Amino acid sequence: MNLDLNAIRQFVKVADLRSFTLAASQLGITQSGISRAISRLEKQLGVKLLHRNTRSLSLTADGELFLSRVRPLITGLSDAQHEIQRHGCTPKGTLKISAPSAFGRAIVIPMVSELLTTHKQMDIELVLTDRLVDIVDEGFDAVIRSGPVADARVIARQLAPAHWITVASATYLARHGVPQTLADLSQHNCLRVRLATNGQINPWQFNHNGKATRLNVSGNLLLDHGDPLVDAAVNGIGIAQLLTFFVRPYLANGRLQQVLAQYAPTPQSLNLLYPPSRQYSAKLTVFRDALMKHWSTSPK
Repeated sequence: MNLDLNAIRQFVKVADLRSFTLAASQLGITQSGISRAISRLEKQLGVKLLHRNTRSLSLTADGELFLSRVRPLITGLSDAQHEIQRHGCTPKGTLKISAPSAFGRAIVIPMVSELLTTHKQMDIELVLTDRLVDIVDEGFDAVIRSGPVADARVIARQLAPAHWITVASATYLARHGVPQTLADLSQHNCLRVRLATNGQINPWQFNHNGKATRLNVSGNLLLDHGDPLVDAAVNGIGIAQLLTFFVRPYLANGRLQQVLAQYAPTPQSLNLLYPPSRQYSAKLTVFRDALMKHWSTSPK
């Protein structure tokens, strides 16, 4: 009996995820294609492998037995293929990446310059947006994202966290005074951002008496994303809260000053996300390694 190896791979993926939808997404094929392949496999074996209905999916006793025998074989073949690809492939072709706008401008673009100089056969499509892109449906190879990861379809590689800082220009502080407590912010013009992810105005974050505190501040300037906050703060319009990596040059040259340092909030988690199907890609590997190195050595 010559069993279809691709059908067996698809069965293992469906069995592991307990979902035709997720399996199809990770394998890059249609649900109907997987369903037909597994039906052919069941016919070849003469047994039913899966209990299927519109609400649930489970393995039959024969399916459990078959899975226990074939999973080690499929895993071994996959590992061997990936090892060959990892050691034998030159990074080439287009790598499609998305990152938050500020992080992309301050961290990714300087890193990409060196990466493209080193790897001549590689192109990068970089989408800088604060919108939550769909990594699978929109065809991204990887996405840099802040906050918790809720997408079970992707692999998450944790990056060093980023730090928040509250800043204002010397001109603004000379005119309006330096806030000493969180309560003082009610007397100041606080620059705000409406989040692209949910349309809400982003509250400021602080750590007060050892507890995380979110504060709804007020001011006369509301922006649609965070990048212009730097320009607004530098021009003395008001106080802003930003990630430190984005304002470090302005702190160094004195155009911005930190305020309320004693209330610095908990650092922001960052992750590099990518589909399992991309994890052994040579172009993603060199990007991931360069990002980990560059970000780990960057001031946070």
